[in-house]
Amino acid sequence: MSPIKEVIINNKTNVNPIWIMRQAGRYLPEFREIRKKNTDFIKLCLNQNLSSEITLQPLKRFELDAAIIFSDILMLPYGLNQKVSFKKNFGPILGQLNLNEISKLDDVDFVERVYPVYKAIDLVSKNDLTKNKSTIGFVGAPWTLLVYMINQQSPKVKLKDNFFKDNFLINRTLVVLEKFLKIHIKNQIESGAEIIQIFDSWAGLLSENDLPNYVYIPTLNLVEYVKTLNTPVICFPRGIKNYKNYCEIVKPDAICIDYEIDPVQIEKEIKIPVQGGMSPKILLTSKENLKKEAKKYLDIFKDHPYIFNLGHGVLPETNPDMMDYLVKMVKDY
Repeated sequence: MSPIKEVIINNKTNVNPIWIMRQAGRYLPEFREIRKKNTDFIKLCLNQNLSSEITLQPLKRFELDAAIIFSDILMLPYGLNQKVSFKKNFGPILGQLNLNEISKLDDVDFVERVYPVYKAIDLVSKNDLTKNKSTIGFVGAPWTLLVYMINQQSPKVKLKDNFFKDNFLINRTLVVLEKFLKIHIKNQIESGAEIIQIFDSWAGLLSENDLPNYVYIPTLNLVEYVKTLNTPVICFPRGIKNYKNYCEIVKPDAICIDYEIDPVQIEKEIKIPVQGGMSPKILLTSKENLKKEAKKYLDIFKDHPYIFNLGHGVLPETNPDMMDYLVKMVKDY
């Protein structure tokens, strides 16, 4: 059993597994080489040979305990025939959401559009580099995908003023999303994903009162589904204030925390395995500072099942040597 599964399934506290969100990507020179020649991001995600190669790049460099497939949460709207493109220094741009079209979409058509993602997972899970390590598949949470699909761009830029006005559109889209997210999850697991992570990157946009309708219930439906497939599920509701409530309602197998939450409070309140926490910006400072910050999280969770990770993805300007230093430090702790 991989060290990550040991922590999640057996609640082991004597191992310190580590993997990092966005560990495959922008900060690695070997990734940049590939990206230079492949400017269309969606096409790159749909190139099973290149996406599996990118997924394995960090495992060639660092002693990480998992490979997370190089893909994107927006492969889901892409699979639903919504136009998705990425603009440099701006982020994703999505086409108009056609509710009629996505409601009529056939499972087979969806799977066909995103099939190379499953092929890439298959290639990664069978590679020697992932022996005794976990292959992680992932999806965006219904709420976060809904935000992108209706807003047509990152809410970091701006959330449409009238976002909540069309209740029918919101509720109907959530129904469609649940159906296809389950298909997407099942195919990832059948292709070799041993763990599923659900990213709710924009959960922090909602007030406490709106969380049940948009975050708790839709995510709980997915978590229960993943559990029926005998696969551990990690949830990352970034930006929410009440992780305790979230865990009690959604019941993931492990919870990923962001860097704005107090880890001491999490350790006291949360019973399930915890992942993440440290700010990615720490990797842009000094080795002394990195050691101090990483040790802080390791010390706080030393008697709690814990998977070392960051509280968000690796930043593009990160020096790979700092990542190497961090991985070795966690392994030697």
